[in-house]
Amino acid sequence: MSLFYRSTRDDSVKVTASQAILKGLAPDGGLFVPDSIPALDKSLEELSKMSYKEVAYEVMKLMLDDFTEEELKNCIDRAYDSKFDTEEIAPLVKAEGAYFLELFHGATIAFKDMALSILPHLLTTSAKKNNVKNEIVILTATSGDTGKAALAGFADVPGTKIIVFYPKNGVSPIQEKQMVTQKGANTHVIGIKGNFDDAQTGVKKIFGDKELEKVMNEAGFQFSSANSINIGRLVPQIVYYVYAYSRLLANGEIQKDEKINVVVPTGNFGNILAAFYAKNMGLPINKLICASNENKVLYDFFTTGEYNRNREFVLTTSPSMDILISSNLERLIYRIAGNSAAKNSELMSSLKDTGKYEITSEMKAQLADFYGNYATEAENAGTIKSIYDSCGYVIDTHTSVAATVYNKYKEETKDDTKTVIASTASPYKFTRSVMNAIDSKYDSMGDFELVDELCKISKVKVPQAIEDIRTAPVLHKTVCEVEEMSNEVKKFLGI
Repeated sequence: MSLFYRSTRDDSVKVTASQAILKGLAPDGGLFVPDSIPALDKSLEELSKMSYKEVAYEVMKLMLDDFTEEELKNCIDRAYDSKFDTEEIAPLVKAEGAYFLELFHGATIAFKDMALSILPHLLTTSAKKNNVKNEIVILTATSGDTGKAALAGFADVPGTKIIVFYPKNGVSPIQEKQMVTQKGANTHVIGIKGNFDDAQTGVKKIFGDKELEKVMNEAGFQFSSANSINIGRLVPQIVYYVYAYSRLLANGEIQKDEKINVVVPTGNFGNILAAFYAKNMGLPINKLICASNENKVLYDFFTTGEYNRNREFVLTTSPSMDILISSNLERLIYRIAGNSAAKNSELMSSLKDTGKYEITSEMKAQLADFYGNYATEAENAGTIKSIYDSCGYVIDTHTSVAATVYNKYKEETKDDTKTVIASTASPYKFTRSVMNAIDSKYDSMGDFELVDELCKISKVKVPQAIEDIRTAPVLHKTVCEVEEMSNEVKKFLGI
């Protein structure tokens, strides 16, 4: 074992990969980061001959090096199976001069499945490795997609319970229906009267409650997280960027060592951070293009060097990106601060106390790999329509944010590097917004009428995830104030 994980806020904290996965969040509130990023030890040509599962093993064995080969391969085999409706797991579709990496072929039709299909297996394996006797309580905040993917992943997994908080009026109707109809005796879903940032802050507060931790331990429970603050969520996301490159190489779309650009629609910064880690492992990535919606806190950060969440929170048609506190950015800040926990802590304290912080010019110079821009609601709808009109390909509202920003990047830079766009959700998840963008005549239809209409125009079969919720009964009806989140956790656990 050579790779350890440290807290972004305390240099003295040092744990193995399995311990970092179990804890989710460091005791000081920091995030776990690898003390170095290992280089890929297979050539790109070798990777191009591998299946998704084989690429997953080659990437993850380097980042999770306290797992045995048997343990890791077992987790991978159980994750990437018939839950995915394509053999390729993450197919690439060429449209409008770019390659759309479809990350939504899992059980809940969003990219979160790519990591949340394997996290329960990594977590239960980690618990065994570390002789944990407590039941693991997964505590998660969601802006729409993580919740259902985590619920589906952990439902009825022995030794675990899962509690998901979501903003009651901040997700799409399909997203909400997916969560509140979730089966499983160990699952609990709670709507909060607030936005995603309120949910995320509340969850972090519960994690930091030492008194509650003591009570939980006495009752035989301990918390972990399924959010992208958990390194066990982030590492599997590195895989699909390596896989996408290997497919382009295998299909003769690029030459050996040719660089590509990657465009990622992001709110919490985890998905693009995974691409950054892939680049640092040796993947030939040129630009990391960070696409925001009208909650453009990341665009402003890349433009000015100041992160400032003191602004209006906008509810958009890409709700999974309606975020003003991008938790995973902390991992990048720590890195560009020269892996200084002290400097990072200072900036995070400023964010907590004043709602903002500013990085130094030396730190900003290290962000040259990134390009940030954003899409307005009108631009986003326009992109969905223009791609559909030109080639019949239907994308969802989040992927459209990425495609819009990619068009702006090309216009601005004239860069014609081949580009992969992370397509993060099925259009079926946001049918009303997608169909309205294509033609306003659809607005009078009901949600499931729209599903059938989308099937007609896209010629893509309605995913099982949607069929399952057409008539499913609502099983979770709890709604609470932000201040009541901790009490709801105790109530569910009976403590």
